[in-house]
Amino acid sequence: MHPILSNRQQTAAKFFLLALFIIVIDQLSKWAVHTYMQPGMAGEIPVFGNWFKLHYTLNPGMAFGAELPAPYGKLVLTAFRLVAVFGLSYYIIRLCKQRASGGYIACMALIMGGAVGNLIDSIFYGIIYDNAPFASPTRWFYGQVIDMLYVDIYEGFLPQNWPLIGGKYVSLWPIFNIADASIFVGVALILLNQSRFFKQEEEEKTGTAEQSPLGMPDAENRA
Repeated sequence: MHPILSNRQQTAAKFFLLALFIIVIDQLSKWAVHTYMQPGMAGEIPVFGNWFKLHYTLNPGMAFGAELPAPYGKLVLTAFRLVAVFGLSYYIIRLCKQRASGGYIACMALIMGGAVGNLIDSIFYGIIYDNAPFASPTRWFYGQVIDMLYVDIYEGFLPQNWPLIGGKYVSLWPIFNIADASIFVGVALILLNQSRFFKQEEEEKTGTAEQSPLGMPDAENRA
């Protein structure tokens, strides 16, 4: 096997293992929450005072509790996640062949791992944990995602002197899971480091273009 091809395959495997690690940790955490915690306030476990808690809840829709219209919104979301997972898998392999920035590919692996984690819930949890919403057309593909990470940011009235939103009551307390967190971290790191990721990718492409097919500098560059 050509050494360059072998290295690309190993690199791709490394990033898929990162995604698999996220999936395993996500699914184990959901199993533990379902097995050992009571849903709602009764089973809530403070971790850092009232700011960060474990809170078992079911999410029938998207990340952070967002939902799509019933009854087929959930099916559309599950189908979209399934397509996205295949698309991300292909994209990661392509990035490895193009020798893109390792940090950027790792971020894509985090996003893919999170997507697969929630996809498993949507496809199977209606059967495994019997948690499909009432009146769902089928228990397959209608499973509810298990959320448990509760961050109580703020709840109350905003100051009256704030423009446009002053005096309004707001509740900022997202409840999410490890899969959601993995997607969020992957996207955030890409946004924060895009100049470095893509600058490195351009430099690597430029360096490759200056070499001959045998990996030796072109005669013009040696002159």
